[in-house]
Amino acid sequence: MEFLRHIFAFNSESPLLFTQFYFWAFFAIVYTVFAFIMEVGTQSVLEKGKEAQLSSNQTRGTNTRLHLRNIFLMAVSWFFYYKTSGLFLLILLFVTLSDWLIAKRIYGCINRSSNNGKRKAKWWLALSIVIDLGLLCYFKYAYFFTNVFNNLFGTEIAVFDIFAYIGNGFSDSGCFMVDRIILPVGISFYIFQVISYTVDVYRGHVKPVNNILDFGFYVSFFPQLVAGPIVRANEFIPQLYRPFRLSRRLFGLAVFWILNGLTKKIVLSDYLAVNLIDRVFENPLLFSGFENLFALFAYSLQVYADFSGYTDIAIGIAMLMGFYLPQNFDSPYKARNPQEFWRRWHMSLSRWLKSYLYIPLGGNRKILGKEVKNKITAGNFNSFITMLLGGLWHGASWNFVIWGALNGAGMIIHKVWTKINWNIKILLITLLVSGLWLAQSSLHTPIWNMFFVWGIALWVGVAVRYIYWWIERLGYFAISGTLRAKIIDWISNTWMILQTFIFITFTRLFFRSGSNLDPETASQEAWETATNMVNQIGGAWNSSIIPDFLWEYRNVVILFVLGMLIHWLPAKAKRWYRLNFALLPIWAIILLAVITVVIVYQFITADMQAFIYFQF
Repeated sequence: MEFLRHIFAFNSESPLLFTQFYFWAFFAIVYTVFAFIMEVGTQSVLEKGKEAQLSSNQTRGTNTRLHLRNIFLMAVSWFFYYKTSGLFLLILLFVTLSDWLIAKRIYGCINRSSNNGKRKAKWWLALSIVIDLGLLCYFKYAYFFTNVFNNLFGTEIAVFDIFAYIGNGFSDSGCFMVDRIILPVGISFYIFQVISYTVDVYRGHVKPVNNILDFGFYVSFFPQLVAGPIVRANEFIPQLYRPFRLSRRLFGLAVFWILNGLTKKIVLSDYLAVNLIDRVFENPLLFSGFENLFALFAYSLQVYADFSGYTDIAIGIAMLMGFYLPQNFDSPYKARNPQEFWRRWHMSLSRWLKSYLYIPLGGNRKILGKEVKNKITAGNFNSFITMLLGGLWHGASWNFVIWGALNGAGMIIHKVWTKINWNIKILLITLLVSGLWLAQSSLHTPIWNMFFVWGIALWVGVAVRYIYWWIERLGYFAISGTLRAKIIDWISNTWMILQTFIFITFTRLFFRSGSNLDPETASQEAWETATNMVNQIGGAWNSSIIPDFLWEYRNVVILFVLGMLIHWLPAKAKRWYRLNFALLPIWAIILLAVITVVIVYQFITADMQAFIYFQF
């Protein structure tokens, strides 16, 4: 009985994580039952690339199996979330039921084809958004908003968990903790998912799902439930009714995605975090400027490996069960500017913000509901607001707001920069560097030293491109046009990629500083950490320790370099080894999987870390 209680009871100390053997034992049982239901290996066979013809009896049998599969996987997903978040499962069930009912009301009102019907549909949509965002704001932003209000008006409003209070009232046990609001795992993801559903129904992009069980499956599908990717209804719900297909190639691809994700998470993310990054961020003043700088850049790789590793595993698990989740990352550190970066990073969130925030704000046509002639101004304003709120979505503290604002400002500066003449560009960058030199010479604040070094790098890159611009205008170039173009393009792209990577990395200073902190003190602690790191990078530079650091942390350095080199591989190369792995014989895939897992788990140096994005 104790063993069964351990299996089925919620334990906050041991949630179901993709990196635990416990999860894979759970998934093995789930997949065994799944295979029995779907008759994997005998049903839905592909013959020479074409779908096999099914009789009417076979079709009915297939539909029955699909229905059983959906119910089974929904129940599994609910159990998965219960093991991860306990009674917060009730919140998930509530938003599932409320948005399913409201979406049907919205659709019914719209079909009346009258102004009154459309008006009622808008009110129902507003109710859905208020409920969903209300829950999100309460659990995630209660401390942040309360602190802001108290600071503005000098009040002393306290935060307490009203749901725990109600629970204690019903149970008379007093077992719920009233003085602390705990953030439900994955609430930011599934709230955004249900909002997109009701909005799309209102817009007429999708029809409401008739069966609440199908809708519940869409909301709670366990591979992507707690950390994305954010899946739209029109992308996923049609898959509920498609015959199951799992060819040898798809099986190989699924295994590849899972192994790729585990490698990213455990070998790169966890190892870098435990052996360097966490140490530096916990006390930056104990480390030199170079160590702080290296840890900051290593964190950029860590957060990418962590989050993309999770979604890779989610994509692979879903693929084994016949479902396809959208790609969430496209080598983001190959981006040549901040705007391109956000088209490559967390793409499901970027698409969501564009469709359900940027466009409703007015896109490039309106500012605060008013039409404007200057589309660039409108686009820049709404982009900045979108990034600001996108930053706040990631965490409830000012450092995330700053992080979002910096990314928004970077996108605007890039857009403006591309439209400026090169003569003006070199003048502006020269003035900028001169101003930074005066600042770091007179103010003696470490941050100006850091900005000045970065400004010099920017000036060199702009100056080289400026010289080439003049050479091109004058018609002086000895190299052939094709070769010249390839060389210049490579140099230009490399420089833009590095500058973008540096910019994104320094914005991450605010992102990492506020992660996993007490919400009541997050802003202050994050600001202190960021300030200390900037001071060390800008003022406590001790180059004599660099050789010792590189030797003592050689494993970390090697992993960082290898991780970045693999990340920067051409897309063709990545596609080549992914497809060739998938085309191997089944026995070879299984053998390589076992070898990879054994090697990967040798890198575990401490208790396995939860995925970074669980906090969101």
